Order: sequence, then C-alpha cells, then structure tokens
Amino acid sequence: MTDEKNLNEEPETTAGTPANRAARPEAEAEAGLPRDLAAAYRQLLEEKKELFERLVRKQAELENIRKRVEREKEDFLQHATMGLIRALLPTLDALERGLKHREATIPEKYYTGMELIHRELLEVLKRAGLAPVESEGKIFDPHVHQAVETVETDKFEDHAVVEELQRGYKLKHRLLRPAIVKVAVPPAGKVAPSGEDSPGGGPADATGK
Repeated sequence: MTDEKNLNEEPETTAGTPANRAARPEAEAEAGLPRDLAAAYRQLLEEKKELFERLVRKQAELENIRKRVEREKEDFLQHATMGLIRALLPTLDALERGLKHREATIPEKYYTGMELIHRELLEVLKRAGLAPVESEGKIFDPHVHQAVETVETDKFEDHAVVEELQRGYKLKHRLLRPAIVKVAVPPAGKVAPSGEDSPGGGPADATGK
C-alpha cells in the first residue's frame, strides 16, 4: 500500500513543478519593480537634477580656483618685474641727464652711443609694461605727481605742471614712481579778468586768484 501511495503522489509533484517555475520569474519581477512607477520616475529626475547642479557647482569652483591661481601668478611675476625695473630707473635717469646736458668737449659719437643704449633700454622696459607719466603742461595730479616747488607765473594755468624735474613711470597702469615737478600758481595780487580764459586755455579762476 505504501508503494502505491508514493506512486500516486509522485505525478502530482512532477506536474506542479513547471507551474511553479513559470510563476517564480513573474513574482521576482514584480518584487523588483516599484509599485508607483510615476513617483519613482520623478525621484530619478530629481536625483539627476541634483547631480547636474552639483557638477555645475564643482566646475564653477574649479574655474574660480584656476582664475585665482593665474591672478596670483601674474601678481607674483609683476611684483618681481617691478623690483627689477625700479632698480633700472636710476640708470635710465642718468642716461637722460647725460643726453640733456651735453658738453662741447665730448665727441658726438659718444652721445650717439648713449642715445642707442637709452633707446634700446627704454624699448625693453616699454615691452615689459613701463610707461612714462605725462607731466609738463598737465594739471597737477597728486596721484601721479609730487610737487617740490611752486612757480608764480601767468604763462600757465593755475596748478599746471611748469617743469618736470624727474620723470615718473607707471607699470601696467600701476604707479611705479611719481613724477617730481614744479607747479604754477598765479602771481601775487594778480586777478584774472572776468569772462576771459586763463593762459592755460581753461576758464578764469572764479576765486580771483
């Protein structure tokens, strides 16, 4: 009897196996999918947006770092260049004074050589960013001029630069050395006629100086 029972039950077990195998992948697939696909899709979009914004921020930070490094490098090079050019200015001044005050006893070829050296040195400094400060005939500017003397005259506008004693220079729009100058002031007791232009071309001083 026992053997007959086992024989009868065995076909049922064998017959149920394919059905279980077919149902198992569907159950596993249903278990792996979220119940609310729309909500899951929206969540993925939000995560994608957050990751993209984070990437954009990181790229901006890297760009800012790159710009800061470039700026620091440029400032360092400019500082080093500034020290070298400032050390060369006395030599440039000496050449200019020598060419300005020539002596008849010295051969002209000597001054021709000085002119060549001065021109080449000035050209090299200009390529490095050096530029002279405009002075003579300009209105005194305390940011780029240093006045050491006032001159009473009516041939120049009030506070105009009469004479440049030492040339000033800028290095890439940054003041390297102020120009040392003499500044014009009206003669004592002289009153500019009302409505007339001053000798420098500007309007007459309203204060009567």
